[in-house]
Amino acid sequence: MKLRRVDVKLAILAIASSACFWLLSGPASAASQAPVCPGPAAAGSARCHAHVVTNANGAPKAVSAPQGYGPAQFRGAYGLPATAATAQTIAIVDAYDDPNIASDLNAYSSQFGLPLCNTANPCFRKVNQSGNAGPYPQANSGWALEIALDVEVAHAVCPNCKILLVEASSSSLSNLAAAVNTAAKLGATEISNSYGGSEYSSEVSDTAYNHPGIAVTVASGDNGYGSFGFPAASPNVITVGGTTLTLGAGNTYGSESVWSGAGSGCSLYVTAPAWQSFLGACAGKRGSADVAADAAPSTGAAVYDTVRYQGRLGWFQVGGTSLSSPLVAAVYALAGGLPEKTSAASGLYGFLGNSTVLHDVTSGSNGTCSTTMCKGAVGYDGPTGVGTPKGIGAF
Repeated sequence: MKLRRVDVKLAILAIASSACFWLLSGPASAASQAPVCPGPAAAGSARCHAHVVTNANGAPKAVSAPQGYGPAQFRGAYGLPATAATAQTIAIVDAYDDPNIASDLNAYSSQFGLPLCNTANPCFRKVNQSGNAGPYPQANSGWALEIALDVEVAHAVCPNCKILLVEASSSSLSNLAAAVNTAAKLGATEISNSYGGSEYSSEVSDTAYNHPGIAVTVASGDNGYGSFGFPAASPNVITVGGTTLTLGAGNTYGSESVWSGAGSGCSLYVTAPAWQSFLGACAGKRGSADVAADAAPSTGAAVYDTVRYQGRLGWFQVGGTSLSSPLVAAVYALAGGLPEKTSAASGLYGFLGNSTVLHDVTSGSNGTCSTTMCKGAVGYDGPTGVGTPKGIGAF
């Protein structure tokens, strides 16, 4: 039978429509994922810890509408208020430049009904590692997707917070450290760092992340147990591990388990802070993590990015402890920030085992070990620390 031209066109349209529907509605839980910044990082440098959901061919999955969790899911699941009661500035420190971040943030905000950042509402500012509005580093598509994740999640969780993006000139640990110091000098109340590199012996004398009264959050890593690195090992930061977050009805909290990729372990060089003196599993060394939040790419964030990543742009679904770090930084902002002179994660440990303000993650693992440094457990465990937010009471 000879098909008419119109019949052929209709058949092609039907197939294309079906494929588009699958891309938009296919189950994220069945999706594969890949690191946005593949490693390992060279000595003295860091890589971002974001992971993007991929399609059947292993390519980043970019679609025309959000896929993944957004503001309603994160704030609903963790019982968070809609706004911060006091003025807060969340700094995002990343490497290289995202030239489209201001417009991408507003596209994200329009999609989810969040406040736009503009002249009338100057809630977003971008500077280089010296604190100036240019010149900026060269663009990098992997780090641009990381930047989009960090900035958009911070704005999603705390819509009335100011967002300060500080772009390091490169991914060297020295440039990233300089950017952290710049963020502190510019008045940040929280500083999120979604990157890491290998530990090194002189890290014990590093002071770049030592800013009492500022909640400095750091992603714990994305390669499971034993992937603990720096600056996650610093005793001056709040190291954020990762979970797989399942929602209940109406975006309420359902359950959480350890995300298999969440970094955890014991520092090679850093002595355990006083608030981790109970941690016998690390034989007197600093342990990771301190706290946790959603990180699994399968339950990751919807992220809008128009800097082409592997030739693709639009809405991505992104996870990794790169997601949990800005999320927890924003929780600190909602809580009003760290009290003056408070040291890093010390306050969290006073709420260990308090089920009224923390979700205790007791299932799942991120590797094999003989202690709770690689598996969910009652009380403290390596992948999720003291637990995940249940409101802002512990922060």
